Amino acid sequence: MTIGVPREIKQQEHRVAMLPSAAYQLVRRGHRVLVESGAGVGAGFPDADYEAAGATLMGDHGSVFEGADLVVKVKEPLPEEYPLLRPGQVLFTYLHLAANASLTAALQASGATCIAYETVEVNRRLPLLEPMSEIAGRMSVLVGGYYLAKHNGGSGVLLGGVPGVLPGKVVVLGGGVSGVNAARMATGLGADVTILEVDIERMRFLDITLHTAHTLYSSEAHLTDLLDECDLLIGAVLVPGAKAPRLISREMLRRMRPGSVLVDIAIDQGGCCETSRPTSHHDPVYVEEGVQHYCVANMPGAYARTATQALTNATHRYIQDLCDLGLWEACRRAPALVGGINVMGGQVTSRPVAEAHGLPYRDPLELLAVGGKPVEG
Repeated sequence: MTIGVPREIKQQEHRVAMLPSAAYQLVRRGHRVLVESGAGVGAGFPDADYEAAGATLMGDHGSVFEGADLVVKVKEPLPEEYPLLRPGQVLFTYLHLAANASLTAALQASGATCIAYETVEVNRRLPLLEPMSEIAGRMSVLVGGYYLAKHNGGSGVLLGGVPGVLPGKVVVLGGGVSGVNAARMATGLGADVTILEVDIERMRFLDITLHTAHTLYSSEAHLTDLLDECDLLIGAVLVPGAKAPRLISREMLRRMRPGSVLVDIAIDQGGCCETSRPTSHHDPVYVEEGVQHYCVANMPGAYARTATQALTNATHRYIQDLCDLGLWEACRRAPALVGGINVMGGQVTSRPVAEAHGLPYRDPLELLAVGGKPVEG
C-alpha cells in the first residue's frame, strides 16, 4: 500500500501524522510512504530523517494525496484539500464532524472512506484521542495561569497563591481524560480545584487519585454557585463523536469576575460555552462579558514534538493494520476501527454526526459487507 503524509496547512499547526521511525517500520513491511517535504520540520523531524527511513519525499501537496491509497493526517482537511480526496481512498485523521457541516458534506462528496481518530473506541476508551486530551488538559492550566497575569489582561491572580494569600480557584467541567489532567496540573501548582462530573464512579476515582481536589456533582445550580469566585474555568466535557453540550450560558458567565479566564478544551467539538468561538495560536484570546476566552481548536499543536510522538504511539498499530490487511480485514481484526468510520461511499456512518446535521445514517458494517467480507460488530 502507498501511504501519504501531507504537511498540515491549518494555521499554526506544526504536528505531523507520522514519525520517521513509524515510516521506517512501514517501509520494512513492503509499503511505500510518501512524505511532503517539510511535513515534520515544525515538530523537529527534518526531511533527512524521513529519507533515512526509506520514505519518498514529495515536493507538492497535491501529489501526496494523488499517489496515496491511505492519507494519514493530524487535522481535518481544509477546503483547498477537499478536491484532493477521491473515491476508494482512505483518510485517517481527527475530523470532529459533528461541529462542521461543510466538511461533512465535502467528505460525502469525495467518496472517500474517512476514519476519525476521535471515534475509535476500545472498552469505553478513546485511545487515539486520549494522548491529545492529556496534552490539552495539562496545557489548559499553563495557558490559563498565563492569561490570568495582569499584563495579559487577567485579574492578576497567581493560581498557587503564596504564604498568607489564598490560592486561585479552578473549576474543571468534566472529569474525563482532559479534565483529570487539568486537575492534576492545577493541584500541582497549589490551586484550589473543583471538578464537576456526573458519573459517581468516576468521582470516586477522582477522589482517590486527586487527594487535594474537590469533586462535585455537575448541575447548573452547582456550576452557577462556583462561578462567583472562579478564577479559571476549564471546559473539558466530551460526548464521543457528538457536538459538545452547551453547559455555560452567557448569563452564567456574567457571574465571573472581570479578568477571569475560560479555557474551552471542547471547542473542536463546538465548545461547551455559549460565548465560545474557535481561535488560533496566532490570536488565541478574546474577551466576552469581561472574561478572557482561550478557545484554540488545536491546542496540542503548540507542543508539536511531544504531541507528534504521543499521537504516533497511539495510531501506528492501526495504520499498520490498514496497510498490511486492507480496510475490510483490518476492521475484522480490530473492530474498533469500524466505530472510527464517519463517512464512507458518500454516506454518513456515524450516528452522532448524522443526528448533528439532520442527515441519514448508514451502518458502516453494511457498507463494509458490500465492499468486502462481512465484518462482525
